[in-house]
Amino acid sequence: MSVSSRSMLAVRRSITFANRPTLPLSRQVSRSIRFNSSSSASRPPAPGNASTALFALSLALFTGGGYLIGTYSSLPPPTSLTDSASAIAHQKAHQPKYGSHQDYNSAINDLRKSWEAKGKADRVSTDDADLEMHGFSDWSYHSAKKPTVVVWVESTEEVQEVVQIAKKWKVPVTPFSGGTSLEGHFSSPFGGISLDVSGMDKILRISEADGDVTVQPGVKWEDLNAHLVSKGVPLFFPLDPGPGATIGGMAGTGCSGTNAVRYGTAKAEWFLNLTVVLPSGEVIKTRSRARKSSAGWDATKLFIGAEGTLGIVTEATLRLAPLLPTKVAVVTFDGVEEAVRAATEVVNAGFPVQCVEFLDGRTMYAINKGGLAGRQFQPVDTLFFKFQGSDEAMTEVAKNVQKVIKKHGGKNFEFSKSDKEATDLWQGRKAALWSVLGLRDGARVWTTDVCVPISKLPTLVRETTEDFEKRGITACHFGHVGDGNVHSLALFNDDEELAVVEHAVHEMVERAIRLEGTCTGEHGVGVGKIDYLPTELGEGTVNLMETVKRTLDPHNLMNPGKIYPHIKPQHQ
Repeated sequence: MSVSSRSMLAVRRSITFANRPTLPLSRQVSRSIRFNSSSSASRPPAPGNASTALFALSLALFTGGGYLIGTYSSLPPPTSLTDSASAIAHQKAHQPKYGSHQDYNSAINDLRKSWEAKGKADRVSTDDADLEMHGFSDWSYHSAKKPTVVVWVESTEEVQEVVQIAKKWKVPVTPFSGGTSLEGHFSSPFGGISLDVSGMDKILRISEADGDVTVQPGVKWEDLNAHLVSKGVPLFFPLDPGPGATIGGMAGTGCSGTNAVRYGTAKAEWFLNLTVVLPSGEVIKTRSRARKSSAGWDATKLFIGAEGTLGIVTEATLRLAPLLPTKVAVVTFDGVEEAVRAATEVVNAGFPVQCVEFLDGRTMYAINKGGLAGRQFQPVDTLFFKFQGSDEAMTEVAKNVQKVIKKHGGKNFEFSKSDKEATDLWQGRKAALWSVLGLRDGARVWTTDVCVPISKLPTLVRETTEDFEKRGITACHFGHVGDGNVHSLALFNDDEELAVVEHAVHEMVERAIRLEGTCTGEHGVGVGKIDYLPTELGEGTVNLMETVKRTLDPHNLMNPGKIYPHIKPQHQ
């Protein structure tokens, strides 16, 4: 067992929730309503077999594959991409099948022989502690399963070798990097190989002149930005999710962070290209390093947000932004709606703010109680703003923001006058997660997020807060309100409270979808949000996604059990 495994196990959760509650029937009801809401007569004519096969063939040709063409053609296509009944019937009849128990052991033996030959015998493990660490998370209470074996890799070639062994024996592969997923992304529901890329943590190239950098997937975003500062490079990577997140996981979930108002998400232009090992074992590079290209559709974006289900990212070229001076402002409000409406008007007015963060009164109380911020705040609903630019520009923007805030009852506007004050103020925002854990002794936390159009945000926050309070749940709500993204942290101490929390989270997600929003703003789908996709996206879109998945990964070897609700492999 590795040293890191032992240290992490020392702080594993002390409570085991053996009997997890089932989700309420309303989730299945809502999906049935969506399935039946449009009659066949109201649908446009669906493409026939020829167009479906042509789509798959074109995608296979683009990604380089005689292998893909051969494997896909062995499966008869569904009658239609958009005919739900046809697609689901086809999928049930042609589900992928994994290898036998003996096949799994053969794959482990092949891995051991190869890694022993490299002098890396300790990089292949079936130790229970290593399997536990790579299958379970203290931050997720979704169904979690351990892998059969863990393999630590250090290069694209080693990833390729693992994938080829997995393909040979029909054994699934689940990528693992930072282990910070909140939606069960690295759970292995069918066992198989946990492919740990955390050791692929090299910064391969920095181009200050071009404003980009090439890294391996195990690099943490904080380490990357610290390295750029240490090298005197006046640039930074602006996506800033939770601490410990790695570039591979950030690409997989299509993440964002507090900077999303100004810099957007991973699905924008921040990933210029990717090196990917496909399920066939082939290695591709998705595009050049040019800032823009109209050479066909952008294959890079096929893998952003795919959660490792279409291939394993082994390198990424990232676009960087100028590192500018920053200042922070904090303002309080008497209620949630006033704060959210003020934030909405600031964003819609076009003021060049970098961050607009909302923290409710209970979160501010937790920050004070935890003492992690180094100062005290008023325990009421609060907005945090971050500005970038010259002192003159930031001061002018702050004045305009303050005028808007006053219209909505904002009070106690505090604007940092120095770098230290800015750091101290922003530390309050960054301390939120850890502080909430201290509200109840021995409590665990369920963390989730949704996102809605900004105009719908006041309704979402108000109704969610009321619903959690009605259920007696101790919860804190905060998030990136500048783009409609809200996070909820709900505390519980036992199975009974966990069941109540899970029902409340389900209602929150469905509320967001009813408000024309999404079940996840930046955490990804994983296993936790998979059942909501047909309701949010519609069966036609889900079937299209599953057709792409089946074309690239006909044996469903890449991170199975995530994203695609109708692909259910047969497992011995």
